[in-house]
Amino acid sequence: MRVIGVVGLPASGKGEFSRIARATGIPVVVMGDVIRDTVRSAGLPLTDQNLGAAANRLRAKEGMAAIARRMLPAIEAQESPVVLVDGIRGDAEVDFFRAHFPRFILVGVDAPFRVRLARLNSRGRDDDVLDAGDLAARDAREVSWGLGRALAIADHLVGNSGTMEEFERETRRLLEEIREDPCA
Repeated sequence: MRVIGVVGLPASGKGEFSRIARATGIPVVVMGDVIRDTVRSAGLPLTDQNLGAAANRLRAKEGMAAIARRMLPAIEAQESPVVLVDGIRGDAEVDFFRAHFPRFILVGVDAPFRVRLARLNSRGRDDDVLDAGDLAARDAREVSWGLGRALAIADHLVGNSGTMEEFERETRRLLEEIREDPCA
């Protein structure tokens, strides 16, 4: 099984990358679902603060690859030669996936701070932060989990500061390249 992981800062375009992958027939599992389920089971609202605290608790208790470890059954249950894992947040998760899937490929999605902030202000999710200070704090929290190191070791980097059409074209090209590469 070829597993593609996607990493990026909040609102960089990981979800759009995953949407495009789904449209090409690649099943997607979302790491954030583990955190959302944890918060829901505690009876708490899905706010950035509650999600961040739950993610920190899981990582403190079970190690920095805790969410990746919890995702393994969902990934292995997919009956597809290629599966996409959306929402990698650190290099420990990358190391975990590379140990379990020798053909693991990491794709980084990158967008400037101002573009990401504008997206957060327009998309309307309950867990979205809406001001620059809150986004900077969320970025810092996720970088503390190893997100910056994970981005630095990505096998491919997709920029997402242009139009949606440009991003979709580049994403489809990259996914096709990955599918066709016998060594990937």
